[in-house]
Amino acid sequence: MANIFSTQLDQHIAVMELLHELEPIVAEVGALWVSALQRGGKIVLMGNGGSAADSQHIAAELVGRYLSERKGLAAIALTTDTSILTAVGNDYGYDAVFARQIEALAQPDDVVIGYSTSGNSGNVCLAMEKARAIGCQTVALTGDSGGKLVDLVDHCLRVPSNETPRIQEAHAFIGHMLCAYVDQVYG
Repeated sequence: MANIFSTQLDQHIAVMELLHELEPIVAEVGALWVSALQRGGKIVLMGNGGSAADSQHIAAELVGRYLSERKGLAAIALTTDTSILTAVGNDYGYDAVFARQIEALAQPDDVVIGYSTSGNSGNVCLAMEKARAIGCQTVALTGDSGGKLVDLVDHCLRVPSNETPRIQEAHAFIGHMLCAYVDQVYG
């Protein structure tokens, strides 16, 4: 067991060290979040499975608080309303579960965030197309290749790994860093 632990920890550390390369784009996206919130926009997040949990986690950090005591900020995870998810999935298909919500809830001042370790999640891709059509700024958090999302978003934060657990660990860290940028202004 110790060998498994050491191997996984070493892989985690190696990927996290590579995140230094993403610092400029994380700072750019952090400024984008702050600008959107200052204009009265909101942060809209989505993903599937573990990425759904990531989107909910970061929405909670913004509405609640990250580290600084501050006012609640406008953020929503599109993964939390089971009635919407199941109704849209049943009536329009699973690929539409996020796009339909974007159509209903997103405004041009919003920033739409899609988590997809592969970058190829059909429902996230379709939602990003809808968000861009509305005029939202779009951001994807993906793995190394970026998948289809690279061409569908304004900013793609590509974690330099092809292993889902390492990508998800880095996504959590990046989400916290984006919250830290927001806290610098609102905290």
